[in-house]
Parts: sequence; C-alpha cells; structure tokens
Amino acid sequence: MADSTSTFSESWYRVANQRICLRAGVQVRRQNFRGERWYVIENPFTNEYFRIRPAAYEFVARLDPRRTVEDVWRECLEKHPDDAPGQEAVLQLLAQLYFANLLQYDQATDTASLFDRFKKRQQREWRARLLNIMFMRFPLLDPDRWLVRALPFVGKFISVFGAILWLVVVGAGIKVVAENWDAAKQQSQGILTPENLPLLYLGMILIKTIHEFGHAFFCRKFGGEVHTMGIMLMIFTPVPYVDASSSWGFRSRWQRILVGAAGMIVEIFFAAILAFVWANTGQGTVHSLAYNMMFIASVSTVIFNANPLLRFDGYYILSDLIDIPNLTQRANKHLRHLSERWLFGLTKSESPARTRSEASWLTVFGSTSGVYRLFVFAGILILVADQFFLIGMVMAAVCFISWVTVPVFKFIKYLASDPKLDRHRPRAIAVSVALLALLIGILQFTPFPSHFRAPGVVQSRQWTQVVNETAGAVAELLAPPGQLVRAGQPLVRLESKELDFSIAQAQANQVEVETRLRAVISKDSANIKPLRELLDSTTNRVAKLIADRNSLIVRARHDGLWIAPELKEARTRWLARGTPMGLLVNPAAYQFTATVRQEEAQALFTQKLTGAEIRLHGEAGRVLAITQWDVIPGGQRNLPSPALGWQAGGEMPIASDDKQGVKSAEPFFEVRASLPASTEIALLHGRSGKIRFDQPWEPLLPRWIRSLRQMLQKRYQL
Repeated sequence: MADSTSTFSESWYRVANQRICLRAGVQVRRQNFRGERWYVIENPFTNEYFRIRPAAYEFVARLDPRRTVEDVWRECLEKHPDDAPGQEAVLQLLAQLYFANLLQYDQATDTASLFDRFKKRQQREWRARLLNIMFMRFPLLDPDRWLVRALPFVGKFISVFGAILWLVVVGAGIKVVAENWDAAKQQSQGILTPENLPLLYLGMILIKTIHEFGHAFFCRKFGGEVHTMGIMLMIFTPVPYVDASSSWGFRSRWQRILVGAAGMIVEIFFAAILAFVWANTGQGTVHSLAYNMMFIASVSTVIFNANPLLRFDGYYILSDLIDIPNLTQRANKHLRHLSERWLFGLTKSESPARTRSEASWLTVFGSTSGVYRLFVFAGILILVADQFFLIGMVMAAVCFISWVTVPVFKFIKYLASDPKLDRHRPRAIAVSVALLALLIGILQFTPFPSHFRAPGVVQSRQWTQVVNETAGAVAELLAPPGQLVRAGQPLVRLESKELDFSIAQAQANQVEVETRLRAVISKDSANIKPLRELLDSTTNRVAKLIADRNSLIVRARHDGLWIAPELKEARTRWLARGTPMGLLVNPAAYQFTATVRQEEAQALFTQKLTGAEIRLHGEAGRVLAITQWDVIPGGQRNLPSPALGWQAGGEMPIASDDKQGVKSAEPFFEVRASLPASTEIALLHGRSGKIRFDQPWEPLLPRWIRSLRQMLQKRYQL
C-alpha cells in the first residue's frame, strides 16, 4: 500500500484507543521489488498473503495489547518522521488486516467478532464465485504430503540437468513437427469435429493435470507448501487447478517466476514427447489423443497461459519481472488516482506508483487489460450462448450486473458520500456528468467514417485451366509461358511411346480383320456380318487412338496470356490425363468477385455506397481501381474460389458435408466489381483479397446497436 502523506484523519478516533496486535502464527518474510524492501504477511490458516512496505511494517510490528494504536503510531512518527504512515494509511492497513482475521483483540467480544468476520468472508467468497461464474473453483484435496513423498524423484528434474534435458527434448519435438508440418496442419482442420471432441476434452484434462502438477512440484522444490487442489469450471468445463500461492512469499523473484512458468514448461515438455508418439503411430486413438494433447499444450500456452493481460501464469510472471506486486489492484488504484487528481482536482490524491517507470507500467496495464478482458469475456459469452442458450443468457445477466450495474451504483455512491470529495464534490459531479454527456454526444450524434469489407478473388472474365486430354510425358514447350497466344496455337507437346505402340497394334488388328473379311466374302456369307462389326470396332479404335495422338499437342482454346510457371521444370515428367498444366487468361477484362455476408447485405441494397477499393493479399500497399460493381440478387452458396473458404485459409465458413471446400455454410451475396484491362493484373489471376465499400458517415452508437441486433437475430432468433 502507498504510504499516505495525510498525517491526520477524521476517522482516527475509531481505532486510536484500541489495543491490538498480530495473531499468533502469522509469518512475515522480506522481499525486494524494484530496489525497495517489502514485507509479506502470511496467514497460514487461509493461505493468504499481504505485501506491505517497511514503514507500514514498522507500525504493524510494534502493535502490542499493552499499548494503544495511538501510542504505537506516535512512536513511529517520532522515530521516522519522514517515512511513518499517516493516519489514513494506518486505517486502510488495519482494515485489511482486520477483514483477513490477522489481528488479535484482548477483548471478550473478539471471538464473536471473529466468527462474524468469518461468516462475512464466506459470503464475500460466494458472491465472488457467482460474479466470476465462468471460472468457479471447488477445492477437493490436500496434495502436500504426496508431493513431499514424490519430490526426491521429481525434484531431480528441477535442476540444471532437467533444463538441458528440456531443451534437447523440446528441440527434437519441434524438429519432428516441422518435418511433418503438412500432416499436422491437415489434422488440425478436424480438431473440432464431433467425433474428435471426446478425445479433445480428454487430452485437455490430461495436459492440464500435468500443467497444475508442474506448478505444485516447482513450488514444493523451492520450499513452498501446496495444500489445495481441486476442480475449476472454466466456462462450465471441469479442469484441475492447484493453489501454489505460497510462492508469493519466496524472496527470490526468479523462483517465483519459475513457479509461475512451471505449468507451461512441463506441458511443453510433454507436448514434445507426444510429438514423437504422434509422428510414429498410425491412425487410431493413441495417434489422435497425442495430437490433441500436443495441440492444446501449444495453443493454450500461447493464447491463455502466457498472456499477461489475463490473470493466468503470464500475469504473475510479468508482475515479478517488472517488480510490481498486486499488479491489477495497483493499476486500478493508479487509474483512480489519475481521475481524482486531474479530473476532480484532489491535489492530495496519491498514486500507488513510486517511480515514473512504475506509473507508466500501471497506466498501460490498467488500460489494456480492462479492454482486453472485456472482449475476451464477451467472446466467451457468445461461445457459451451458441451451445447453451439459457446458460449463456444467465451468464450475460450476471456479467451485466457485475460489470455495469454494480460499478455504476458504486460510482454514484462514491460521488455522493466519499469523504475525500467533501471539498470537491460539485466539481466531481459536474465533471462526471460532462464526460458522460460528451461520450453520449460523440457516440450518438457525431458521424464517423463507415465502411465494411468482403473477401473475394481476382478473376479474368474469360479464363480456362489448361489440361491435357491424353496422358503423356512433357517433350517440348511450344509456347513459352508468359506470352500472349492466339486461339488454336500449340502450347505444349507431349509424347507417349505406349500410345504409339497401341496405335501400331490397333492398325495391325485392322489390317488383319480386313484380310479375313475379304477372304470370306465369296465363301462363307454367315461370317460376313460379325467381321464387319469387328472391322468397325477396330477402325473406331484406330481413329480414337490417332485423335489421342493428335491431342498430345495441347492448344490454346482462346486468346489470352499463357501462365505456366511450374511447367518449365516439368520436362520428361509424366502427366496423367486431366492434369492442370497452367492457365490461359484473357487480359481484355477482369473482375473481382466478392462474397458479402448477410449481416452486411443491407448496405448493398438500402444505402448508397460512396465508393469502393480493392487490396489483394501480398499487395497491401497497392489499391486496384474499380470502374463499377454489380450485386447478384439472391443468396449464393457456391464460392467463386476455394481460396475463400476455411479449408484454404479463407474467411468463409464451409459446409461440414463439403469435402471440396467450395460450398459455404450459409448463403451470401455475390458482388462482381469490374477492373481495368491490364496484362499485369493477369499475373494476379486467382489472388484473393478484400474489397472495401465506403458508406455514408454514421455515428458509432446506432451502428453498434444495429450490429448487436443483427447478431442476436442471426444467432438466437431474438
């Protein structure tokens, strides 16, 4: 806590004559943060920790039932006139210790008050669980004794030897995945299929159990105790958890960092081992389970555990790296201080930050983490409501109360009755109302640029994929790729010795049948008809084979630019019939075919679009001019190119029963934008990108409300 410079307080009389001290059994440890000494007060019964500064500890350590709080405070003030905490700071400190049951009273009523505080504490914990409904925890057992028995074996790996082993195994695992990257990428497409979900959940339970035991063993290795292990309902999904908060009392910040990172260290190690299992097993349960555990370990580590903006492992690691304890609480207090100091005019308001660097960290973290958590929890609510609508609505109601209603009422109460605002209350109310009016005015009445984007693909209005009609080996490129060719012009010559042999054999059979037919014309009239039919068959076969030989010369079907970049190195390569050899693109006219989702279709038909521009992937700095665009009426289901679907890395969801990746999961509107003729654009044929449609300027709030209504109507038919 920050030491208050406010020496006196109007509420001091409430505690001045009290005789109190710390309870027996409370443990105190020293820690260093950003070059400053802190003291950690540990309650071994509740496994809670409080960090206080040396000046505050000087006061707490002198508390004695034989002396009043007033006497202790005056003694601290005499010995440390510059550093002693003010009365306001003492009141805040004693309140925190009181509600944590860390203070001892030599009064008869102390036992009753202790029980009352315990009940209030339980009520606060249950309210916190309800408000934090997406991450409820249920403790089940005490694993500490088992950890102590297993530590002699497991502890050998928490050493330099274990670090070297980790680097070797993880490096080898990364190499295995890199060598089988195509197979890993292809298998990831079915990670959320219904038949894989049981294995995905089982893999998550196993890898998260390993993760939590990693925290527990590292904590026990460095001398901490782990007395709580249980189940956490993460978005109503049971996963294990352990309470390794005793690591907060470690003097070494690197030990605290290692405990925070232990779960990720261990699960990445096991993921590397599972990579070997996955790469060396065939299709089956073991193969799929290994892949699912490997996938969860990598994805969850990057997105959740290592992310410092959520209160998972990355948050505590960042807190220790920058030497700022209680990062979230202090960031909130710092933001409150900025508001009170610069908006409400409270010149005596103090920040919990001791340096400019610390203040910068608290400002950035407090601002970004709040916004990030809002988006994350909103996404989680939508995900839950998609699967369990009623539960999602209950969660939304609870979140609305905890994130909107409760903070608003607390803020109103703060403006109306907080003692700090006694002399500045009119200004605080006026500033708050003005900011609210300004915010509403900006969102509701101030127009902002409005536009929406749609994915699409560049295509020539006339183009064909050049394929061979007859199997053969590439013998010669008759038209160099990259040149304009005319309709009927030879492009590629193939050769096939098997075809030449078949033609020779068929011609010999034809001659044989003709000879036999001439021999029986005058002698055996009964065999004439069968031989004539056989002659027709052999003649047709010869003609078919000769046509196939003529087809070995692949010709252009129309005028256009001959594009075949890979064909130059395909000499002597055998091509089966129907093998794509290149593209023939007519540079006379091009179009960009875009897919507009139904949520944005209203703008196509009811609003006047003011302009549009196209940017292609890989060509972000280049804008393609548009002469005009046309909207194809009626919902479409077939994508203009597989590159726009999920299977090829596009944005459009694909129907689950479509293996070709060209049928969208929901109807869309097709827009065709005309592009000017250019030979250079022909080289971009088939390149995907986005078209941006500009709309009339519009305020943000009506736009957000319309988007919310469209989402509710589309997803939940509300």
